[in-house]
This record gives sequence, C-alpha cells and structure tokens, in this order.
Amino acid sequence: MQGMLKRWITDKVERTMQHTPAVALLGPRQVGKTTLAQTLAENRSALYLDLENPEDLIKLSDPYAFLSMHSDKLIIVDEIQRSPDLFMVLRGLIDKNRRTGRKGDQFLLLGSASIDLLRQSSESLAGRISYIELSGLNVLEVSSSKPEDIHRLWLRGGFPESYLATADSVSMDWLENLIRTYLERDVPQMGFRVPAVRLRRLWTMLAHLQGESVNFSKLGGNLEVDGKTIASYIDILVDLLLLRRLEPWHANVKKRLIKSPHFYIRDSGILHRLLGISNYDSLLSNPVLGKSWEGFVIENIFSVLPNQAEAYFYRTAAGAEIDLLLKLSSRELWAIEIKNSVAPKVKKGFHLACEDVKATRKFVVYGGTDEFPIGNGTVVIALKNLLTTLQEVA
Repeated sequence: MQGMLKRWITDKVERTMQHTPAVALLGPRQVGKTTLAQTLAENRSALYLDLENPEDLIKLSDPYAFLSMHSDKLIIVDEIQRSPDLFMVLRGLIDKNRRTGRKGDQFLLLGSASIDLLRQSSESLAGRISYIELSGLNVLEVSSSKPEDIHRLWLRGGFPESYLATADSVSMDWLENLIRTYLERDVPQMGFRVPAVRLRRLWTMLAHLQGESVNFSKLGGNLEVDGKTIASYIDILVDLLLLRRLEPWHANVKKRLIKSPHFYIRDSGILHRLLGISNYDSLLSNPVLGKSWEGFVIENIFSVLPNQAEAYFYRTAAGAEIDLLLKLSSRELWAIEIKNSVAPKVKKGFHLACEDVKATRKFVVYGGTDEFPIGNGTVVIALKNLLTTLQEVA
C-alpha cells in the first residue's frame, strides 16, 4: 500500500544520487526507505542487499570481491548500520570507479540510525557521501484537501502502514508491535544494554512530557537509576530517530534564557499509542492535545527543511517564547508559534521574543485551512501552506 503514496523527497534523492557516489537514506524502521529505494531502482540496473538477511551476509563474506563483480550496477545496502566495517570497502570501490570516469549512482545506503551515529562509522567516505533523512509522511504527501485526512495523519502518525490501516484500532495494534520490536530487538541489536521494560517506562514518561524540558535526575529517581543513565537512554531514542532533541536559541541575547533542550516523541502515532489514545475523540479530550499538535507540526516542518537550515526554540525566564525558530540563512530567521485552535490568539510574549531575536518573518501555524494577517507582521497560516512556502525557499 505504500506505493500509493508518492514521497516528495524522491526527486531530491534522485538528484543527489546523480552527482554523489554514495547516498545514505536514513529514517526509522518501517518509515518507507526500502519502498523508496525500490522505486528509485525501477529504471536502473540495481542489486539489493539486506544486512539482516543471512543469505546476503554470506555473499558479503568477501565484500570487495563480491561488490566489484557488480560495479556496473546501483548497489542498495539496507540496514547499513549493522556493518560499519563496510564503509572502508565502499571507499575503495568508489575511488576505483572514479578513476574510470564514473561519479554518481553507485551506492544507496539505507539506515535506521541518526546521521550523527552513522557519520562516526562513515568518516572514511568523507567527500563521497551525502545524507538524506526520510521522515514519516507529511501533510503534503496525503490527500490533505479534507481536514479529516490531516486528523488521521496526526492521530496515527507518519508511518505509511499505520496511516493506511483499515481502522484506528488496526493502526494502534501495528504501532504497539513496532514499539515492542524496537524495545526487544532493535535496541539490543544496536549494542545497547537496556531492560526493555525500563526503556518503555521512560519512553512513556517522555510522552507525558511532550515538548518540555526534562529533569534527568527526577526521571532517574522514578526508574531507580541515576541521571547520567537516563541521559544515555535518551541518547538511544534520539539515535534511533524516535525522539527529537530541540535545542534552545543560543545567540547573544541579553536576557536570561531557558537553556535546557525540549524533547518530542517524533511520531505522533507512537506518542498516542504510548499514552493510550486510541481515536481522534480521545485525543481531543486528552491534556496532551496542544503539545501533540505542536510536535506534529514541528516534525512536518523538519521533513521539508533545507539541509543548511537550523531549528531552535526560544524562551526567556520572564516567559517570552517562540515554539520554533528557523534559521534558514544568515539573513532569514523565521519565528513560528503553534496553535491547535481555529481562532488562534497570540500572546504578547511571542512578539517580545520576536523583537529579541530580530525575526524576519512571523507565522502562527493553526488547525484551520486559511491564511490571513493578524497584525505586527504576523501571518496565521495552515500547516500545508507553510510547508509549501518552506519548499519554495529550499
């Protein structure tokens, strides 16, 4: 069913592959990386290898020899984080191909770990590899002409199988199985030794703290471990692309700033499954509603951000606050307030914060479908329209 949904990032990956020897396509398990790779391979001579498949691992017992036999093909390697030693082999093959005049379209590497984690292994490919992250489905990729389509995406999250499920109950069962797979299989396979029950409890606690700063020591006390251990557990969830750490704006502002990062469960479906929210009506009556929408909007925005963009939040001790601050260039700094209401009201603290950071554009993303100014240079905008605007500057 994933094939029904055209991923907007397909063209970007295609363009990058044409001029870069290796492209690493990164995203959480089941987000659609393999489906996208198969789409890209349709018009090419390609070889697909899955590092979780024992047969493919046997083929790679002498990786240089085997891959050299297929040097005329696009070689797709799935779950690349499982074999970090392979990067050095790829370097030799890329350099060999370069001497024969071949530059792009050599390797498409699929990984379920963060760019930062993978980059530690792939340093040998510096100058030969580009990294692209595949997020969950965004509002541009679903039939979002109707509000209920966006409501479904928000409730079920961006994993294609969850979004396309025949019913909310089927979606939530699928998400529960995904959560268990991460806890019981993926985390141990990545070499992390964490009791699954403890990590599940932490993940759920973070869901209750969606979009907030986190007191590691307090969480540690609840789980009977120290704050340093909690920090390492959180790093695991960040590295597996399941948790987003949003850093505070750090420019030279003469104000007392909140300096602890905010944390968001990245997929809204996983957030809702962890909190026992099973349908849209129960979401609307849950205290997490506002922060859930905030996280959903932030992930949608991240899915279309240009590579050079930087994202932060801003908050002073006095309460002036910007939910999301986008530094798109040295001249472009966008301030974004996120409101679930269809009649959003912006507090004075947002405008004060915009003055502090000298924001060049100000938006309020809301739950409606229109776009209109509300004074002080601020525009209320639908999420879909903001993503389209961001794509135009990418």
